[in-house]
Amino acid sequence: MSNQDRVASDGQMIEEARARGRGATLKTYVRLSGPGWLQSAITLGGGSLASALYLGVLTGYGLLWIQPVAMLLGIIMLSAISYVTLSTGKRPFRAICEHVNPVLGWGWILAVLLANLVWSLPQFSLGTAAITQNLMGGGGGDGAKIASSIGILVVASAVIWAYDSGARGIRLFELLLKGMVALVVVCFFGVVVALSTNGGLAWGDILRGFNLDPSLIFEPAPVFTPFLEAAGPAREWWTSHLVGQQRDVMIAAAATAVGINMTFLLPYSMLRKGWGKSFRGLATFDLSTALLIPFFLATSCVVIAAASQFHGKIDDRLIQGDAAAPARLVKAYEGTLGKRTGAVDAPVTDADRSLAAMLVKRDAFDLAAALEPLTGKGVARVVFGIGVLGMALSTIIILMLISGFTFCEIFNRPASGTFHRMGCLAAGIGVIGPFVWKGDAQFWLAVPTSVFGMVLLPVAYWTFILMMNNRSLLGDQMPKGGSRVRWNVFMLLAAVIVTPASLYSAYAKAGWYGLGGIGAFIALAVVAGMRRRQGRSVG
Repeated sequence: MSNQDRVASDGQMIEEARARGRGATLKTYVRLSGPGWLQSAITLGGGSLASALYLGVLTGYGLLWIQPVAMLLGIIMLSAISYVTLSTGKRPFRAICEHVNPVLGWGWILAVLLANLVWSLPQFSLGTAAITQNLMGGGGGDGAKIASSIGILVVASAVIWAYDSGARGIRLFELLLKGMVALVVVCFFGVVVALSTNGGLAWGDILRGFNLDPSLIFEPAPVFTPFLEAAGPAREWWTSHLVGQQRDVMIAAAATAVGINMTFLLPYSMLRKGWGKSFRGLATFDLSTALLIPFFLATSCVVIAAASQFHGKIDDRLIQGDAAAPARLVKAYEGTLGKRTGAVDAPVTDADRSLAAMLVKRDAFDLAAALEPLTGKGVARVVFGIGVLGMALSTIIILMLISGFTFCEIFNRPASGTFHRMGCLAAGIGVIGPFVWKGDAQFWLAVPTSVFGMVLLPVAYWTFILMMNNRSLLGDQMPKGGSRVRWNVFMLLAAVIVTPASLYSAYAKAGWYGLGGIGAFIALAVVAGMRRRQGRSVG
């Protein structure tokens, strides 16, 4: 069956299911879901894992709400771009440049391309570490790293080739990704089940962590209070240091829930499947289930596990100078104390040492080791290795797919065939990640990278709002009456929440230069919009 015939058959199946009622419609939607699983595959990557891990380390269960809320806001915007794309059948980049603003169009696609290439490096590094440290037990040296990194690239390329082989290849591709996403969720869910069975979880505190409480944006988590009170003249420095790290992790968590590259993937994957107006309901269902549910389960489980093992816990080996303490953690501990000593002219106290020991940059492999007494020797290491590898590999595959789409759009080529495959391989530059993306806290590097992604995200959000309200683009498909009001209220809510986080991120990382760059981009977009309106008036 050709792709066109399959799409027609699927569309007819949806119409027949709607005639039979809601139950039949939901069954059909489950059977036909696809692009939402692609979104799951990219969002359940190293950024989400690192953000969830450090949310647990720094804030315990207190910020369990932030990733689901960020995902819900992202789903609103993804639903908007899917509505526009499926209503018009137009490629979004071309539609933005023609009907909205070429500066916004090019800003969007170049931001996606840049984020994609930057993100490919830590994903390969993470996947390679999962193989060599967890699944191989830390052996093999650089030779094992090279073999693992190349092996990941080969597997990812083979899956991409399957995607590019037509309708059957797309279905196989989606099936493989569903399996990877399920594997990730099962691995991390299993860890929480093991912790719960051993009586290591306070479920009352966990449930309260889903209450929307923004207080940790402005103050340290309560577990640090006794140590801050004992820190004397260094209290102000420690408070600022803790709040700054908490904010970074919160922003990273929000940015990796729905990254700017995800806003590009969704519409193009739908167009590639041949979906049209009759698939709009399926698109919303797909996002609300295949994207939200796996993300919620996996990230919540990582936060819970990390909080139970590390939040407020002091590694006495670091304070006592025990030779058995991992060198990486010792260096991080001493580095934090060094910053405190350089900032505050006062002797280092026991409170300082305790705070520094609680804040060392743990990673997923430290968490696996910490869980071994509960799950059995080697079990946590292997389970985490499989889960982390599944996260990294699925994300690499999707980053490669997005890279192919962006190259095809930039050069105005069809999103298939040899050119698309070559564009996909551009993201394969991440194969060098294990050798350039390294250091004592390489897992933590996912956090500042994610903060960078937050700076770019409002470009997509505000552009989608303009698209949804553009009559020349949507014509009679533009929402009307109460539907239009609801769309705009929800989209503005998402954009208004994301934009201050973007501005804060730009200022925190690049000072006035960062804000100046954003201002210059906005000015350029305004000038382009004015010239476009003048051109229409003259025409």
